Amino acid sequence: MSEAFTIYPAIDVRDGRVVRLRQGDYAQETRYADDPFGLARLYGQMGAQWLHLVDLDAARKGGYTLASLLWRIKAETGLRVQTGGGVRCEDDLKAILASGADRVVVGSLAVREPNTVRDWIARFGPDRVAIALDTRQDERGWWRLPVQGWTRTEAGTDLASLLVFFRAAGLQHLLCTDIERDGMLTGPNLDLYQRVLSLAPGIELQASGGVRDANDVRAARATGCAGVVLGRALLDGRIELDEALAC
Repeated sequence: MSEAFTIYPAIDVRDGRVVRLRQGDYAQETRYADDPFGLARLYGQMGAQWLHLVDLDAARKGGYTLASLLWRIKAETGLRVQTGGGVRCEDDLKAILASGADRVVVGSLAVREPNTVRDWIARFGPDRVAIALDTRQDERGWWRLPVQGWTRTEAGTDLASLLVFFRAAGLQHLLCTDIERDGMLTGPNLDLYQRVLSLAPGIELQASGGVRDANDVRAARATGCAGVVLGRALLDGRIELDEALAC
């Protein structure tokens, strides 16, 4: 088990509302609260230390849109925030950090331009830059890495090769999502996480996608994950935040 284990309640924002997508499909959206800040404040009051904040509009189109929300969360809740969506260049990364982010999550660019993101890890520090490798298994069993809000797949790019590359680059924080399980409440892909940790030992892996209940949280920790991102299960009340924190 990881000695330190972090619960990351997730707030995914689209058009100013808290939403969840099924398997990354923008056409399969469930809407929740109209006040992302109020939900973040509640999570902080319930004992969360970290928040996972996602700009779904930016993930698809580029251009991070949650700077004012991020600034307010940092100013008024005491939460530490990892956030991403639409990071396309160094100016985007700097702007999100300047808005108060403790850690910026880079997704598509880490797949398309790994050398660029490697340089960011070296320059800004491994605790300030996380990468999200969201993956889907193809018909041949390869774990591919769709980009741009999971709408396009880069030819010739696979999970294993990037894991080895980024571990050598000093990556510390990794989110990994099995897209087929995201928002589906079918349980995390523990076999995938074991494979990730075998390819990149020492990386602090955050389980993301499919978590249903406290048993799944405990299973992710037992697998060696350093944290878990809780989205739909928390929003639907299938697991309470205090129950997750107790794990």
